[in-house]
Amino acid sequence: MNANAEASSTALDTLKFLIAVILLIGGVVGFYWFEGHSNLLRVIGLLAAVAAAGLVAVQTEKGRAIWSFLIDSRTEVRKVVWPTRQDAMQTTLIVLLVVILMSLFMWGVDAILFAIVKALTGHGG
Repeated sequence: MNANAEASSTALDTLKFLIAVILLIGGVVGFYWFEGHSNLLRVIGLLAAVAAAGLVAVQTEKGRAIWSFLIDSRTEVRKVVWPTRQDAMQTTLIVLLVVILMSLFMWGVDAILFAIVKALTGHGG
């Protein structure tokens, strides 16, 4: 009995996702179909189709899981301690300095290796 209810739920979820996809496709098609009309109305129609598709998709088990994940992600982002402007600038300058120094080092190693190969082979580049 439980397997039958689970299969029914999965089939219903699949149907809901199919409806959501049809709503999205309909919104995009409608956006381009009414090309001669006001852009504002076309965008509002497209946003309404996306919202309707989202509402239908959230009614499924996977949709609820995704929504829960988004809520949890938002909570975690709020816990992040963001660097101050001064910290960000200092870190950026340090990274830039290290990149420049490593570039010069690699250029020097390349020049030395080129000179060694040129001396061994007797050919110029």
